[in-house]
Amino acid sequence: MGKPSGFLEFERQAALKRGIEERRKDYREVEQKYSEKQTSEQATRCMDCGVPFCHSGCPLGNNIPDFNDAIYEGNWKYAFEILDSTNNFPEFTGRICPAPCESACVLGINKNPVAIEYIEKSIIEKAFENGWVTAHPPKKRNDKKVAVIGSGPAGLAAASQLNKAGYRVTVFERADQVGGLLRYGIPDFKLEKQVIDRRLKLMEEEGVIFRTGVNVGTDISAAQLQEDYDAVLLAIGSTLPRTLEVEGKGLNGVHFAMDYLTQQNKRVALEEGYDGLDLARNHAGEAYEKEDIRATGKKVFVIGGGDTGSDCVGTANRQGAERITQIAYGLLPPTERDANTPWPMYEHKLRTSTSHEEGCERLWSVNTKEFIGDENGNLKALRLVEVSWKFENGKRLLIENPASERLVEADIALLAIGFSSPQVGGLVEDLDLKLDARGNIVTEDYRTSRKGVFAAGDCKRGQSLVVWAISEGREAARAMDVFLSGSSVLEAKEVGMTSAAFSS
Repeated sequence: MGKPSGFLEFERQAALKRGIEERRKDYREVEQKYSEKQTSEQATRCMDCGVPFCHSGCPLGNNIPDFNDAIYEGNWKYAFEILDSTNNFPEFTGRICPAPCESACVLGINKNPVAIEYIEKSIIEKAFENGWVTAHPPKKRNDKKVAVIGSGPAGLAAASQLNKAGYRVTVFERADQVGGLLRYGIPDFKLEKQVIDRRLKLMEEEGVIFRTGVNVGTDISAAQLQEDYDAVLLAIGSTLPRTLEVEGKGLNGVHFAMDYLTQQNKRVALEEGYDGLDLARNHAGEAYEKEDIRATGKKVFVIGGGDTGSDCVGTANRQGAERITQIAYGLLPPTERDANTPWPMYEHKLRTSTSHEEGCERLWSVNTKEFIGDENGNLKALRLVEVSWKFENGKRLLIENPASERLVEADIALLAIGFSSPQVGGLVEDLDLKLDARGNIVTEDYRTSRKGVFAAGDCKRGQSLVVWAISEGREAARAMDVFLSGSSVLEAKEVGMTSAAFSS
């Protein structure tokens, strides 16, 4: 290990943030540039445990103690090589991953865990600065062609791996730009899009072909796809949003969170000089029923307590909302690790994002009963009720308190309550793929029920994390390599102790 006393000498310090008043005025990343000195100090906190549970906490199996030790020794290039060997896109995970590796850090048992996410981002940014991240086209290509449908993190990871193995890879994306929810669902203040673009440029230099504005299943039939390509990977995500089955959900002013975020991301992209963006279409490439969703001067309610809801809060703050309230029907989480999620599980606790810091009221144990509109069909209020929970016959039951019902004024309600499944019409239906009870694509070693067709990411496992999507894309690529060539030159992920809790 680098420095045995490091965890005693230095306290945890993650990325520094820009001031609240400054960052609310723009869509630049909230986090400031990494500090080489700070990163080195944080790396020395790693204890190089005999059993590094951070490995199992990370779905990619990143060799975390090794790159921490390399940084301590001042060998940043070697640290990059270690990180690059298991993670295709550390510049994404270093910004937007909830870091289950940190929840599994042994130091976290009785101290603050190692700032692994910050260290990871520091490594990759140092690598880009020094020109260590370069295109590596395969030295030899075979004649087999592979189609990847969807350009989110799972599709991009699979495309990168398959290209390394020498296949001729084409990525199809129905939206107007590549990146999936990385581009359309993650606000620029968390992930500036030039970070995506510099990686895509490298992938193109390596030989990956990207085709945007192509809705496979409509513009290209399933039969044509299988005729033209030796294997197909579906990385189409989980894009059907969950809704609230309550009266008034069709009112003007009630929107899905992803439609709201996609519109603003496109506005920011247009300001950055992108051509051909269509504000009238959402992240799924479908026309909006209601256009121009803005929170400026309005009373905004964000329904859903997760990261997407937090992103809506940050966006509404930047648009100049009059008031922002985020509500969740779950209990207020504890401020420290919950006893129900002991180490090394991904802990259940209250998380306050940079968006919350910028201004937001948060309500817990509150459910939405009704959206109430005016005579013109515009949202004017929400009917809320306080709830509690109890377990009965092994099931968790929601209990409303009728006496607590109240009306609150609202101009916009954003539904940030997750996604239910991939879209099953079109391509999935044409391929006649087997689906599970939740509507996700059933696979065995990433193979679907249709020969030569594979699936990875959220369309297979359900709504999940970016880091899981990258892992799935890598593993699917290896399975496809075995299918096409009988064996694989791609690295196999080490089998760890990953808990089901880490896959949430």
